[in-house]
Amino acid sequence: MNTPLAERLRPHTLKDYLSQSHLVGPEGTLTKHITQGLIPSMILWGPPGTGKTTLAHIISKESNRPFYTLTAISSGVKDVREVIEKAKQSGGLFTTKNPILFIDEIHRFSKSQQDSLLQAVEKGWITLIGATTENPSFEVIPALLSRCQVYILNDFTKSDLETLLDRAIKQDEILSKKKIKLTETEALIRLSGGDARKLLNIFELIVNSYDNGTIEITNDIVKQKIQHNPVRYDKAGEQHYDIISAFIKSIRGSDPNAAVYWLARMIEGGEDLKFIARRMLILASEDIGNANPNALVLANSTFQAVSTIGYPESRIILSQCATYLASSPKSNASYLAIGKAQELVRKTGDLSVPLSIRNAPTKLMKELGYGDAYQYAHNYEDNFADHEFLPDEITNTKLYDPGNNQREDAIREFLRSRWKEKYGY
Repeated sequence: MNTPLAERLRPHTLKDYLSQSHLVGPEGTLTKHITQGLIPSMILWGPPGTGKTTLAHIISKESNRPFYTLTAISSGVKDVREVIEKAKQSGGLFTTKNPILFIDEIHRFSKSQQDSLLQAVEKGWITLIGATTENPSFEVIPALLSRCQVYILNDFTKSDLETLLDRAIKQDEILSKKKIKLTETEALIRLSGGDARKLLNIFELIVNSYDNGTIEITNDIVKQKIQHNPVRYDKAGEQHYDIISAFIKSIRGSDPNAAVYWLARMIEGGEDLKFIARRMLILASEDIGNANPNALVLANSTFQAVSTIGYPESRIILSQCATYLASSPKSNASYLAIGKAQELVRKTGDLSVPLSIRNAPTKLMKELGYGDAYQYAHNYEDNFADHEFLPDEITNTKLYDPGNNQREDAIREFLRSRWKEKYGY
């Protein structure tokens, strides 16, 4: 028999459905809808191998509805319209139970393909169930998303996965005939990454690698049989944004341990190393700034080094920079200053540059007073002259307020000695 173990163990009733109790448990969000047959159009959003397709089939079976399915990879607008027409015709046999159209990987549907579903969902010709591993907020058009409920499926827990392995050993028509002794599960569960389908595929692969006799499965056996554990990481999807967000926030929060962990997640997932270095370069100015100006220098050097060297050596350079930035004092004063300044510019418009600090390269400009009364700072004590550099309309406006750290405390004292009366430092 060539049917994979994951398919042989696929549950066909809610009673046998494993995990997702928040949706289909006794008090689950979907339980009452399913038992009453009042099924809304929905998007099932969750990681691979968490039972999205299985749940769609069970919903159809338990609500006694016709079931049509499309795969986004191989279906076009024409296919969508043909299926909708078939669904409309079959739906004529039912008064309140319109057919279910299940679309796997709906995030791969183009805008025009998604548009072609709108009328059918709106008119109730079909109940749409879409499955996606990507955030529907980004991947599903707003008009379609507003017509659907979004239900989130979670990774299988360790307990769920152990229950699934127990079912495979005891209930599967093939494995139940073998003498399988499952001594340890940690390696299997770690390799699965919470993906039930992947877990069963690995388990079946290991079992099939043995001839007759007792098959004892331990962590060491699993590691010997399965040499590589690719990390689940989508460089174009939500994990890309979630993990870089976690990385940046860990550095901003001065936690080098968390920072280097999320860095490792990105590296193992195949993230663009220059993208990581570029984000640290931005952070060095935005979140550290004048609290430690060397941070920007190191981050820029890191970007240059990563661009030159590449993987695998770049991981060391990235780690040095990430741990340095995380361990550095923080200040967003420069970031706030430019934000305030831009807001002021948008509010006040193109104010004239004071004559005293205008450039005067021609005789006419000099005659018009350009540069008159300019006080050259180096001609004065401590290289400072109490001069006006802002337009008259916004004079005395303080935009840069140094942060509370050792370096910027010194900057504040310097500015206070110059501009205490003008800016209130």
